[in-house]
Amino acid sequence: MTDPDALRPHELAVTVPDSFDAQLWFIGRIHTPWTRRGDCPHRGDPENGPDCRIEVFDPWVPGLTGIAQHEQVQVLYWMDRSRRDLVLQNPRFSDESTGTFALRSPVRPNPVASSVVRLLGVEGRWLTVRGLDCLSGTPLLDLKAAFGALA
Repeated sequence: MTDPDALRPHELAVTVPDSFDAQLWFIGRIHTPWTRRGDCPHRGDPENGPDCRIEVFDPWVPGLTGIAQHEQVQVLYWMDRSRRDLVLQNPRFSDESTGTFALRSPVRPNPVASSVVRLLGVEGRWLTVRGLDCLSGTPLLDLKAAFGALA
């Protein structure tokens, strides 16, 4: 098994600050078919991907009022199992590195991810969606109605 903290050739890790600048609340949890990072797709498929469920915690459930009228929802989530110290990455094991901010990698200083998903249904605190690309159990940061064509 590969050491998840090992650097690939041409990668650079930095020392992260001792404290944070902001606070946030996890408002729910995402449930997907994937339990290992290697099994996650690199990008969710809102047309043919598997159905996933989003659970919204109390006291945030009333915030779902009216969401069912939307076909698309932007899901913001926290990639809690990603490392946060790489500024140069080598995602394809090439002979060069790429800056973290030039990639869609989950490895970033603030592991916030965003996906526009197809909303299939709402039942109480539960949303059924298609188009996610994260591990099961990923913390939910926010939901927003999305407009326009799915990417």
